[in-house]
Order: sequence, then structure tokens, then C-alpha cells
Amino acid sequence: MKKIKLITIIIFTFLVTNVFAQVALKQQDVVNQTFEVKVITSVESIIPSGMGRSRLISANEKRDHKQFTSFQTKEDNTRNKTKRKDIRVKDFEETKLLNFYNIGGIRFQNIAANDAVISSKLTAMISEGWDLEFVTSGVESDAGAKDGNGIFITRYIFKRELN
Repeated sequence: MKKIKLITIIIFTFLVTNVFAQVALKQQDVVNQTFEVKVITSVESIIPSGMGRSRLISANEKRDHKQFTSFQTKEDNTRNKTKRKDIRVKDFEETKLLNFYNIGGIRFQNIAANDAVISSKLTAMISEGWDLEFVTSGVESDAGAKDGNGIFITRYIFKRELN
């Protein structure tokens, strides 16, 4: 009986030690991995009569958010004095998309064409080693008779491991 208890304790200790070692290795891997994120944005016009502009946008320049961040406290609530011109990106990729509407109304062919162009971009990103992590979208649509404006925006958020 004592031998069975001893063997059980040894096996249990080995298993617990092995599990803790695996968890520690995974945590170390996460700490040592460095990732980069890239956001691709599609802006599709939903302005009647085809007057809007639709594009697929991808920044080629990088920005460090810390340069444009201020910290506010009860004691110091100084506003952020970052210059907008310093934040702007002038090196970006702009792919033309078609508007959802034309003079005749909604154009399903335009939506299909945009889907094909966006699919091509997403496929290229994946083939370059990017993983599509998240997709989020929003709409600012027509708010009534006097508001003829609207956009449909989608952000594709990619991640890849740096070597």
C-alpha cells in the first residue's frame, strides 16, 4: 500500500511539475514574441447620385502613439498640444473603390466589384504573412431629407510576428 501511495505521489508531482513548466514556457514565448499590427480601412460612399468617394486606405508610414499622447490628472489638466500636421501620414496606399450609389440608385455591381478588390487586398496581406485578427465596421447614413451624406467604413486589423 505504501508503494502505491509513493508511486502515486511521484507521478502526481511529475505531472504537476510538467504542467507548470509548459505554462512557464508558453508565458516566456508570449513575452519574447514581438508582433506588429496593420490596419487597412475601406471607406465606401453611400451618398445618392454617386457623388461620394470610395477608397481602400493603407498607411505606409508608422507612427508612435506616445508622441501624440498626453496624460491628464486632477492637478494637471493641460490640453494635448500636438500639432495635427505631425500626426498626418503622407505616405499611404489608396485604392479606388466604386460608390454604392449612382444616378439610378444602388448599384449591386459596384458592391460586387468592391468585394473583389478588397478580397484581392486581403489575400495579398495574408500571402505576405499577415493574419487577419479582427474586422469592425460602422455606418454613418442618411439622417433625413436634408442630409444626403453617408459612409460605410470597415477596418481590417492584421497582426504578424516580427522576426
